[in-house]
Amino acid sequence: MIEVKNLCVDLGGFQLRDISLEVEAGEYFIILGPTGAGKTVLLESIAGLYPIKEGQIWLRGEDVSGTEPEKRNISIVYQDHVLFPHLSVADNISFGLGLRKYSRQQIKEKIDWLSDLLGIIPLLNRRPDTLSGGEQQKVALARALSVKPELLLLDEPLSALDPETKEWVRKELRRIHDQLRITTIHVTHDFEEAIALGDHIAVIGDGSLKQVGTAEQIFRQPNSEFVARFTIARNILAGQVLDNNKGDSVFRTAGAELVVATDLRGKWHASIRPEDILISTEPLRSSARNSFCGTITGISDKGSTLYLTVTAPPDFVCLVTRRSFEDMRLSEGQMVYITFKASAVHVF
Repeated sequence: MIEVKNLCVDLGGFQLRDISLEVEAGEYFIILGPTGAGKTVLLESIAGLYPIKEGQIWLRGEDVSGTEPEKRNISIVYQDHVLFPHLSVADNISFGLGLRKYSRQQIKEKIDWLSDLLGIIPLLNRRPDTLSGGEQQKVALARALSVKPELLLLDEPLSALDPETKEWVRKELRRIHDQLRITTIHVTHDFEEAIALGDHIAVIGDGSLKQVGTAEQIFRQPNSEFVARFTIARNILAGQVLDNNKGDSVFRTAGAELVVATDLRGKWHASIRPEDILISTEPLRSSARNSFCGTITGISDKGSTLYLTVTAPPDFVCLVTRRSFEDMRLSEGQMVYITFKASAVHVF
């Protein structure tokens, strides 16, 4: 549906470099990355708001690289909504329809359909400044959808919302997309959004594309140290993969050998997600191939969960629930056992 080919954009102080990706028709595609990575620049370049230095943007099999933004049939929704404060909700929704010379009856039908779809019928006569953040976002979405775009671009649409409203709007985005199947590209730095909404995810950093894949591939099979660190794998080790005298593949790093499931050999990195490491006060009887004894040397309290640093060596960061932490009466300086499967170690 949309294909970005070797895209380069030069804004003077920032550049997008050699970005290539494909988004299928009807897909919900996530662009994920840290602040300043170039996510919004990429989104606005697709919309036609920045001149392209090199590369092409293809939409519906047509090269639109030089096409004016208003002729691309693309709608964009920003995190700050950008609603017209002097217009009612109904007039905000119909603004683009009026510019496109829709008849009064067509505009009424479109407003009725969208307000029912988004559950905002009671809001139609109100002004934007009387609405909550979640309500304003739904009105902005209705306005974007009113012109029946072929591509919907969402720029950090949930970042300004409180956690409860964010979850509610996220569910609404998924429901609306499942119903309408409009091809959508959603920019975010939030992992929960990416996992909950994305069919595929592209990670970008420093203006370049780092990895594209499913949520499972991005979070559990990072292809670089950048992606592993950004997705908070936390346990990232440098070492060498070789065969031991038992015929196992092992990853040798400072102070330890980890049994791994890989055909790679030589110098690589390895990552282990904290949630894949079991912690216990006694050795576990398990089929897992990796087990170490260590000391808790750090505790980071995140409320319902805690991150424990266990020094074996090397240091391993483990994730436990508060219930498990309290049941095991864990504390700093305590000796514990950590266990994880060979398949939990990703070598890259």
